[in-house]
Amino acid sequence: MKVFNYKRVPYAEIRAFSVHILTASGSFLAFLGVVAASEHRFVDMFWWLGLALLVDGIDGPIARKVRVKEVLPNWSGDTLDNIIDYVTYVLLPAFALYQSGMIGEPWSFVAAGMIVVSSAIYYADMGMKTDEYFFSGFPVVWNMVIFTLFVMDASATTAMIVVTVSVFLTFLPINFLHPVRVKRLRPLNLFVVFIWCALGGYALLMHFQTPTWAVVGFVASGIYLYCIGGILQFFPSLGAK
Repeated sequence: MKVFNYKRVPYAEIRAFSVHILTASGSFLAFLGVVAASEHRFVDMFWWLGLALLVDGIDGPIARKVRVKEVLPNWSGDTLDNIIDYVTYVLLPAFALYQSGMIGEPWSFVAAGMIVVSSAIYYADMGMKTDEYFFSGFPVVWNMVIFTLFVMDASATTAMIVVTVSVFLTFLPINFLHPVRVKRLRPLNLFVVFIWCALGGYALLMHFQTPTWAVVGFVASGIYLYCIGGILQFFPSLGAK
């Protein structure tokens, strides 16, 4: 009598499921980040977040290449991706903000609470993307925002203003850039992303003891990425072909 009914798994399914495993690995990277943040090793935490961001950047193109949705229709890569994104883009950066006490007591706790609640609501928005692939509303990339606050060694007032404004912008119809999918000014946008990443990596290598020129360049490139979507929204001919 057969207890188990074994069947050979097609290679296409194995290949497709391996992409889900790649995406899910972001949860382990987030866990390593939680451990680091709980021990106030924020440099290590941001390295783990950076690696998670890399995984998030490559798993989508790979999934489309191997046709994951067609091969494994009963497994939702979108759901898995949203779970990992919420943890790495929102929950862990909010925890780091709270752990650092950057805004002081009790405001670091309040700011972290604002971040996690507003972001959870944003993830339920089915209309977060425009026809040009801009995000409508601040796309809860708190990993980038909180990282910038750490690099610039922001004051409590500055940090609270940035968090509060970003939370409000989450629910306003202001466009924010998707640097890869938005076609307008794409070469310039990708170049600025490269500069931001390079200077951010340099700041981590320097353990946040970053020279002024690097901080200025990092913050300036971050402001560009934060604002350019809204600028392109209000000047629709800018960068259009």
